[in-house]
Order: sequence, then C-alpha cells, then structure tokens
Amino acid sequence: MNMTDVFNGIGHFCQWTFKFMPKIGNVPNVFFWMIIVSLLGLWLKMQADYNKAAKKNNTLR
Repeated sequence: MNMTDVFNGIGHFCQWTFKFMPKIGNVPNVFFWMIIVSLLGLWLKMQADYNKAAKKNNTLR
C-alpha cells in the first residue's frame, strides 16, 4: 500500500459521503446554528450572573 492508495481511498470515501448531501439538505446548518445560539444564550446568562455576583461582592470594576 502506497500513499496513492491512501489518497484515492480518502477521495472515494468523500465522493460516497457527498452523495448524501442533497438528501439531507439544510438540516446540518440548522442543527449547528441551534447549538451556537443555545451556547451563546448560556454564555450571556452566565456572564450576567457573574456580573450580578461581582456587583453584590463589590468587586465589579
């Protein structure tokens, strides 16, 4: 087995997986955006809680 066989194998695998792309449509994009928005909301809530605690402890700059 040489490197040409490895790269050809990777190429064939990618071509096989890309055949499914039209079938799944926009689902991966929606999935990743939902994760991003959820984590952003969590981050902002945690930041607000930290700011509130810092203001209570008089450590907010």
